[in-house]
Amino acid sequence: MTTTTEDRPVADDELRITRTFDAPVARVFDAWADAAARRLWWGPASFTCLSFEHDFREGGAWKALNRHDSGKESGAGGVYRTIERNRRIVFTFVWDNPENAFPSVVTVTLAEQGGKTVQTFHQTGFPSADSRNQHVGGWTMFFDTQAQYLEGASQ
Repeated sequence: MTTTTEDRPVADDELRITRTFDAPVARVFDAWADAAARRLWWGPASFTCLSFEHDFREGGAWKALNRHDSGKESGAGGVYRTIERNRRIVFTFVWDNPENAFPSVVTVTLAEQGGKTVQTFHQTGFPSADSRNQHVGGWTMFFDTQAQYLEGASQ
């Protein structure tokens, strides 16, 4: 598994993280599509996903609630804009917390490469480069958790 965060320059309002998983593209897509599976990996280290609900179709809504080990809870949600099986998922993302409640758009693209999956996560709409930079670590840890899930799911 490899991670890159910036394979080309990005604007101050966007973030891109590319991750290669040792799993077929269909398994990675299903990890996004299945709410029960997503609940198992949806969150960075030291967070537990308490609930993940979604209507996985274009126009369908999603909502998640996570709890940090300290007990603090955080929620987020949005709407799916585009779903192309095994290729691309586009959805809106907004935190429930008013301090971070800027709307953004996430595009996840998947590509098979030598039996592995290259997942590119692209998020736009950050109010500043500082805001974007504060999200790099969290999303990177999300994908660490996703990798652990995928490795466990492949056994």
